[in-house]
Amino acid sequence: MKTINLTKNQQITVDIIDLSYEGLGVAKIDGYSVFVENALPNERVLALITKVGRKYGFAKTLKILQKSPDRVEQYDKKYVQTGIAPLIHLKYPRQLEFKRQQVINDFHKLNLEIPVAQTVGSQSPLAYRNKAQIPVRNVDNQATTGFFRQRSHDLIPLDDYLIQDPLIDKEINRIRDLMRQFHIQGYDEVNNQGDVRNIVIRRAYFTGEMMVVLVLTSSKIKNLDALLEAIAANEKVTSLYININAKKTNVILGSHFELVSGKAYIQDKILGKTFRISPQSFYQINPQQTQKLYQLAIQAAHLTGEQTVIDAYCGIGTIGLSLADQAQKVIGVESVVSAVKDAQANAAVNNIHNAQFIQGKTEEVLNKWAQQQRHFDVLIVDPPRKGLDHSLISSIFALKPQRIVYISCNPATLARDIQLLSQYYQAQQTTPVDMFPMTKHVESVTALEYREK
Repeated sequence: MKTINLTKNQQITVDIIDLSYEGLGVAKIDGYSVFVENALPNERVLALITKVGRKYGFAKTLKILQKSPDRVEQYDKKYVQTGIAPLIHLKYPRQLEFKRQQVINDFHKLNLEIPVAQTVGSQSPLAYRNKAQIPVRNVDNQATTGFFRQRSHDLIPLDDYLIQDPLIDKEINRIRDLMRQFHIQGYDEVNNQGDVRNIVIRRAYFTGEMMVVLVLTSSKIKNLDALLEAIAANEKVTSLYININAKKTNVILGSHFELVSGKAYIQDKILGKTFRISPQSFYQINPQQTQKLYQLAIQAAHLTGEQTVIDAYCGIGTIGLSLADQAQKVIGVESVVSAVKDAQANAAVNNIHNAQFIQGKTEEVLNKWAQQQRHFDVLIVDPPRKGLDHSLISSIFALKPQRIVYISCNPATLARDIQLLSQYYQAQQTTPVDMFPMTKHVESVTALEYREK
């Protein structure tokens, strides 16, 4: 094996030739890859080597010697340091190209020849997130909110989170100030002590309703009642919960929720339908882009009003109910009990009678249906980042839906699954959608058509 003549803390001048899937600049030194923070293609930078591995290394930019025309000059480094907006230094049109290229690259690795459309961009690449999960820690002996430095638990205090709904940011700061007023402490994760661990807020884009969940170490906290009363005094907070998480863990939420004031849910709208959102409900975090994503999915389904549609990993039913008036029947499958209850309530709220929702793991439910030799026309899957389980793919082959609409949040597992599905299905086109501007993440919609071997 070739010897790598690099050492940690060495300074070196490199030319950046590409971006990695994490948005790091890629440099080659005698064939050895170095991933460089804050570096863009077509730049020459003076870099400091931070890690030397057997196959690749890492570095950070000390000085930009030759700048890319795609670089954004003015930005707050806190948003890069915390990972809130790791692509903020790259102009938005180039971010869209970068995300499309990620999909293309993952397809090419598996020799998949699938057309990839231009990334569907956002008209509002900032201030789009409708949900925040913000840690609370003590800084200078007072409760402080912010975000952790990347790959650490060092809190960087923030008042403006850039990509979140500004009214969410305003409420976070108000709650922080109330905690200080009532001498309520942030969380000490080293010793598993303190009062408030996290503030979780959701704000419905179309209705303006806001849900606040205070994650506490205990329900017995001095001045807690006064704090909760002050939070509830804001008429914009239509739902207030406390959640108890006493464990020494990185998991944000505990299992116990208690409604303090207001409604048990907030409501929002997607494509004209109303949806009830509970504290644990999965709900897409970019409301404007969600409508574009769902419209693409509905178009890809080629519905005529006569098909039975399976909405796998259906959550609170947002996709299935959005297309129910174009299908004969919709069956949603979801493992989370509270989400199924929300989905059933959402069907009732929207006066939809051709949709039913089943509680269970998608893999197990579809396997049972495959054994029963049931028939469905269209399958819509919106799996987690790990993609489709092999057993689910086997069930799909047995069920043989004519069409699959695959909504993906991970192009690598999408490519893997398309390759596995290619035994019976032909992928027609993938359309990336930028659901998370300023970050490396990309969602996409792919239509697959059944074909006989």
